[in-house]
Amino acid sequence: MSEIAKRLEKAEKLFQKGKHDLALEEYLAILKDEPANDKVRQQAADVCVSLNRNDQAATLLGPLFDRQVAIGDTSRAIITYKKLARLTTPTVERSFQYAQMVERNDRKGALEAYEATVAGLMAVGRRTDCLPAMDRIVALDPSVANYERQGELATECGDYKAAALAFFRAAEMEVKAGGDGLSKFERAYQLDPSDVEAALAYSRALLQRGEASRVVSTLEPLVRNGANRSDMQDILGRALLLLRRPVEAEPYIWDMFQRDPRNVTELMNLLGLLMDAGEYARAIALSRRGEASEHKAGRRREYVTAIRDVVERHKPSVDFLEYLVELYNNASREQDYCSTLMRLFDLYRGMGNYKKAAESLDRAAEVDPYEPGHAQRLELLRGKIDAGLFNSVSHRFTVLGVGSQVEEKPRSENNKQSNELEDLMLQAEIFLQYSMRSKAMERLERISKLFPYEDEKNPRLRQLYANAGFMPANVAPRPAASTPAPVAVAAAAGVTALRTAAAPAQSQVIEEHVDSIARVTDITRNIYKQGNVKSVLFTTVNEVGKHWEVSRCVAGLCAPGKPPSAALEYCAPGINQSEVMSIVKLIGGLQAIVREKTVLAVSDVSAGPELAPMREILQQLGVRSVLAVPLMDGDEHVGMLILEQCDAPRVWAKADIVMLKTIADQVAQAFLNARLRSLVKTLAVTDEKSGLLKRSSYLDVLLSEIRRAQQQNSTATVMLFNVGKAATLLKEAGEARTESMMQQVGQVMGSHLRQSDMAVRYDLTTIGIILSDTNEKNAFFVVEKICRVLASMKSPGTDRPLATRVGIAEVAIQAGFDPVDVVTEVINRAENALAAAISEGKRAHALQPVFEPEAVA
Repeated sequence: MSEIAKRLEKAEKLFQKGKHDLALEEYLAILKDEPANDKVRQQAADVCVSLNRNDQAATLLGPLFDRQVAIGDTSRAIITYKKLARLTTPTVERSFQYAQMVERNDRKGALEAYEATVAGLMAVGRRTDCLPAMDRIVALDPSVANYERQGELATECGDYKAAALAFFRAAEMEVKAGGDGLSKFERAYQLDPSDVEAALAYSRALLQRGEASRVVSTLEPLVRNGANRSDMQDILGRALLLLRRPVEAEPYIWDMFQRDPRNVTELMNLLGLLMDAGEYARAIALSRRGEASEHKAGRRREYVTAIRDVVERHKPSVDFLEYLVELYNNASREQDYCSTLMRLFDLYRGMGNYKKAAESLDRAAEVDPYEPGHAQRLELLRGKIDAGLFNSVSHRFTVLGVGSQVEEKPRSENNKQSNELEDLMLQAEIFLQYSMRSKAMERLERISKLFPYEDEKNPRLRQLYANAGFMPANVAPRPAASTPAPVAVAAAAGVTALRTAAAPAQSQVIEEHVDSIARVTDITRNIYKQGNVKSVLFTTVNEVGKHWEVSRCVAGLCAPGKPPSAALEYCAPGINQSEVMSIVKLIGGLQAIVREKTVLAVSDVSAGPELAPMREILQQLGVRSVLAVPLMDGDEHVGMLILEQCDAPRVWAKADIVMLKTIADQVAQAFLNARLRSLVKTLAVTDEKSGLLKRSSYLDVLLSEIRRAQQQNSTATVMLFNVGKAATLLKEAGEARTESMMQQVGQVMGSHLRQSDMAVRYDLTTIGIILSDTNEKNAFFVVEKICRVLASMKSPGTDRPLATRVGIAEVAIQAGFDPVDVVTEVINRAENALAAAISEGKRAHALQPVFEPEAVA
């Protein structure tokens, strides 16, 4: 046995006998001879602990930890450090080494050791040595507070780049938490002004607070030094706009708009500021560039609307208004075109340029000679322009009697009046066709004033009044030769005005009801929207009953001498509902009475001789007054509309009778349309699983809808809804899964369409939708609605959402167009719109019709 082994054995025996002091002396003697004997050092440290000699134990364990770290004995080193930490405060170097060893498996312990390291080094003023430990703290716990500590420490140590990065990270975290991070972004920028990311973030936060001048002072030096990043230019451009420096902002805003056309708002703001600054030439050049870009992208209409809004908020020059006239003319914006010309007229006249003012008035009158105020404007030019130009402009107003001094060939007064009436009627018809109702009503009011009672002898004018829902006031008295006519209620399709011997008295009665005209128009519009007979009946009785405030309103379908095939009743609050047999008897009896009359209006049923056969049933129902209007299909009775008053006798106003007759005619037409739709759907072959009509029914359904729209002077829109490329879907998922997907899509679409709309299986991956009474703008709302409900569906066999693309074509409804030609044109336009949507990657694309003279019959 070696000498060391004998001494170890001796030390162990002494320890076992309880002689710990002697055993420690023996261990220390061995260590003196063999300092690298870690086993003896560990045993000696344990004996010291048992003797409460902690300082001596720590002195023994410290070198042991250092040696274990040096040889890579991590597990023993960790144990030794923990023993050492219980006895004393380890040195900062040993704490740092321990933290490095445990940070992967003991994050909390590592953080505590790093914090101890930082605290120890800071206590002795060794700030620079703290940076590695602080870096590890941030890596393990990246909080705003830790980043700030790191930044402050790096600043004190003079490492400004590291400090700037720390404050930048802290600001980013603050922004993610909902703050603006401005103060920290500012510290980062101040510590390192060359850091582009810090400058950008700082400028963005400043811009959000509206501090545009500080944004410019921050970014302009970087831009001058060549830091031409697009996001930097965008922020700088917006800041220059806020500072109202449009000339400097122009290149940045234009580049921003070119990269993303959705930034059109900034472009419009720039145009407005250029106008405010008097830079009209720049504004015109910029607007022309924007117009060309948007026209190429198919967004010209939206761009023109945006330009119009800008001009309303800012003061344009004469040159800019001339440019707008050109723009509106090319975009077929007649109303904006005329209003801009009137602004030009005022400007030119104010400048004393009367010739240009006359030319502006002439161009506006060429489009709309009936615009109010043209006569006064022309008078302002009298004597200030040469006679030839004055007569040329005045000639456009001769039909209105404005240009009485125009030199023209003599014509008879009758011819003048005839031409004037024809022009006004044509204007009104055009405005109605293009849904410009206010303009149409304006023309009709002018007709009623200039040509009172003309609708009695002019069927075309009478029909025009009916289509517009217009009640002529006929304020002018009848000619002296005319004989006062009794009250008559017409049975034509349009509204025929009631005439009395005293025109002023009648005018007063009609004026009392003129406010009801708009409501009557709304009622008929609501009736036409209904998709089936029951809905038409329900809407009719409720709308009419509530508007006229009657006790009951009954609408029923029945042929003369036969019981009603359908009937519904509206009852006012507190009024009992009629029994079914009472309704049947009431409809049948009143229909028999009014077969030879246009309407039946009785104020007191107990005194009306024509109601003698019906008096018993009327008494049972408690009816005091009744108004019955037949529903006519040509000369054939198809039903009845009946108003009952039960609380007291009621005198039925003549204007009410006229309006109810109008509504009755529209209700009868709505019945026929609803039945036609139902018949088309019944005859068309429908797929049982998807609920879609088959392609073979597409042309018939579309032709029927277009004929209906022409009859009602309404509109319709065709949509082709594609959910993916057929070849790709077949390759990825196969025919069976693709077909299953399309059946599911058809079911979802069908559940979200109106009853009046029709969906057709167009091809393998496309569904055609015919939207009745829907224009192009509202069709986009339908697209958004359907896309939302299809958002959860995936392409079969993948996790990709459906690649929906939609082509939209509003039907060009014109009286002179043949329905077959309209069908052909709208089918082709819808297919072209779908192809454009697919090629341009848009969700939906609409194409407007192009009218050519040859297409008009």
